[in-house]
Amino acid sequence: MRHYPCQRCDNRLFFDNTLCLVCHSELGWCPGCHALVTVDLQPDGRYRCVDDTCATLLVKCHNYSVEGVCNRMITSEEANRGMTLCDCCRHNQAIPDLSVPGHRERWAKLESAKRRLFYTLDLLGLPHEVDDRRANPPLAFAFLADEVAAEGDWHSSDEGMPVFTGHAGGLITINVKEADDVERERLRNDFNEAHRTLIGHFRHEIGHYYWELLIKNRDEPACIEVFGDHNNPSYSEALDRHYQQGPPNDWRGRFVSAYATMHPWEDFAETFGFYLDMVAILDTAGHFGITPTGFDEDLEAMLTTFRRLSLGFNEMNREMGLLDLVPEVITPTIACKLCYIHDMVLAARRQQ
Repeated sequence: MRHYPCQRCDNRLFFDNTLCLVCHSELGWCPGCHALVTVDLQPDGRYRCVDDTCATLLVKCHNYSVEGVCNRMITSEEANRGMTLCDCCRHNQAIPDLSVPGHRERWAKLESAKRRLFYTLDLLGLPHEVDDRRANPPLAFAFLADEVAAEGDWHSSDEGMPVFTGHAGGLITINVKEADDVERERLRNDFNEAHRTLIGHFRHEIGHYYWELLIKNRDEPACIEVFGDHNNPSYSEALDRHYQQGPPNDWRGRFVSAYATMHPWEDFAETFGFYLDMVAILDTAGHFGITPTGFDEDLEAMLTTFRRLSLGFNEMNREMGLLDLVPEVITPTIACKLCYIHDMVLAARRQQ
């Protein structure tokens, strides 16, 4: 993730900022610059990107100007065509019930994680279309709740239907409960997970989406050679076995997580999520001058740098009593899986 200069005072700006804390200029993500920029309010209520090389006329996304959960802009031309949502928010099929106390704040956390996901997808050049005429399936998100927080605990909502975080047919559903830090940490401990984060959910579920978009009926035989046969056993059989027997004792040498051992689809999604973790860490390290480069088409170069960063960051976290930043160990088998993901990404990138 990059940081950005304020064009008014050169203060350092960060990805989620909406206001420069030094000169108090308004900020927004400009689709013309593909960057966080200072924006000037115009007499007609529109904004103008102050970057001289861009100067695009802009309008705030509805979820920025009205709901306060976004910081992205749309172009004036898009607004004239009746568009009100930015390139991230227009993927939303369902949002939380905002009459429930705390849901707006949780929705804001979900949107922040989704914007970070889209930043990495754009960095990689991966498609994320909302129009079903341009993608089969198009990508959509639903943020739903089956419980609500009350009196320090979570209780069943009036809707009564369970909400499972997951992917189906291009729709990624995330339970709003995952945006509650205390509840998510409780679930992390219950499931004995090294990490459980909002951005981790997005990166995992988008892996399922890209399997359906880029692998299904296209490259399944090659994927089976790397991740195993997703047809045998069936997903339901594999799920039952996983929760009855748990992962094999030697899973750390072959899988990035215990959950990845459950079924080849989960192995693919967990590996894809880890690949996005790696790309995001390298990109941030590169922009902050910690490493010479970030994302690289040479996977071996990325792995070499990432291994070195992982060792250092893990030790720093341990010095502070925190969880390891990178709990995964990249064995030769896991590197082979990452190579398949990397080649898939490069192929999709070249088609854009």
